[in-house]
Amino acid sequence: MSFSQELRQQADGIFQAIYEHPFVRGIAEGNLTREQLIHYVKQDFEYLNAYMRIYGIAISKSTSREDMAVFNEQISFILNSEVHPHQNFCTVAGVTYEEMQGYPLAPSAHHYIRHMLTVAHEGSLGEIMAVLLPCPWTYLEIGRRLMDEVKPDESHPYYEWISFYGNQIEDVTSKNRERVDAWAEVASTAERERMIEHFMLSCQLEYMFWDMAYTQEQWPVQMHAMVLE
Repeated sequence: MSFSQELRQQADGIFQAIYEHPFVRGIAEGNLTREQLIHYVKQDFEYLNAYMRIYGIAISKSTSREDMAVFNEQISFILNSEVHPHQNFCTVAGVTYEEMQGYPLAPSAHHYIRHMLTVAHEGSLGEIMAVLLPCPWTYLEIGRRLMDEVKPDESHPYYEWISFYGNQIEDVTSKNRERVDAWAEVASTAERERMIEHFMLSCQLEYMFWDMAYTQEQWPVQMHAMVLE
């Protein structure tokens, strides 16, 4: 069993909980509220911006052009391809994607982004790859399972979202897994343990991200923005 297979086995309970989460079930059943979709897109736009910055940090720590090229391709994927599932949610919600940009982070999104950024700045390239891996991997499995379960056609409100993640990101996940496995082969025991810890926490935070969108999570004490004159 490869290192990434061991990670997946250890995280199986979280992967299953994510698939059973009410937001994901709402995608399957096509019955999410407008407010839930909007909250998700606002937060995921900022999350993906941070994700690209972390790829940039990974490039700065890379010693091979092969690794640099992979991370650069994945930045391009987010910029040019992952817009499409967001557009699907925006269309159903009756808003434009541009309107959903530039909003403050909710607590769970803030936690997730800071977790990844801390690993990116303080950890090795292997640790960065491990902390990033749950995002594409959980979405790939959600998309595939929804394709099998729902068998959506174009009449399904989230057909584009489901088909995008069910069909489009296997290559991204495979490349990330290959690099995690390759790095783990030469990593010390302590570094491998950190990679496991980062991966598992990212899985937990993936679940929390879905929950944040479903409950429209906000900070517990609302504050008014300070206006500078």
